[in-house]
Amino acid sequence: MTTVRRRRPEDGTATARDSAGGFRRRLLDGLAASIADKGYQNTTIADVVRRARTSRRTFYEHFSGKDECFVALLTDVNTETIRQISAAVDQTAPWTSQVRQAIETWIACAESQPTIMVSWIRDVPSLGDAARRLHRDVVEAFVVMIQTICDTEEWRAAGAGPVPRQLAIMLLGGLRLLTGTTLEDGGRISDFTETAVEASIALLGPRA
Repeated sequence: MTTVRRRRPEDGTATARDSAGGFRRRLLDGLAASIADKGYQNTTIADVVRRARTSRRTFYEHFSGKDECFVALLTDVNTETIRQISAAVDQTAPWTSQVRQAIETWIACAESQPTIMVSWIRDVPSLGDAARRLHRDVVEAFVVMIQTICDTEEWRAAGAGPVPRQLAIMLLGGLRLLTGTTLEDGGRISDFTETAVEASIALLGPRA
């Protein structure tokens, strides 16, 4: 008869049933919570594992250090933002309504994690090469999203699509800068909703 040995929990609070993805998610959530509480620069790996209710050994099984964990967190946040925007846009609606849907969803995502948005300005530049790779990858993902949303019969019929890459980058850069500076100044992103919608419509609208 074969005896099945029960695996011991990885640490005092996590069980062997936790998947690698589950540990990774907990670590990212732990980092996000610590950033919200004390900022990225003041956050330590000890803070992350304590909030994630796991161990340093588990942390280093997933990330080489705090910066790599931070890059993973920001990548996940932007991936989820893109998913939510894409889901919120009704491609059968008038193109101006689609712009509003996209902008309002962007703002809702940003307001749900304001400290993460501020970290883009304050902390990402300190990552060096990792920051440049992160910025390039995130910009590319958002550009693809914008071009995909704006490449439909509705947009073409209005003379507003497809959107050139350079134009998508200008739109993205303006929105990110406005979002970050507003949060740094203690303002509310939703206060500039109409401005962002109007500017985006002007930028993306029919071209001569």
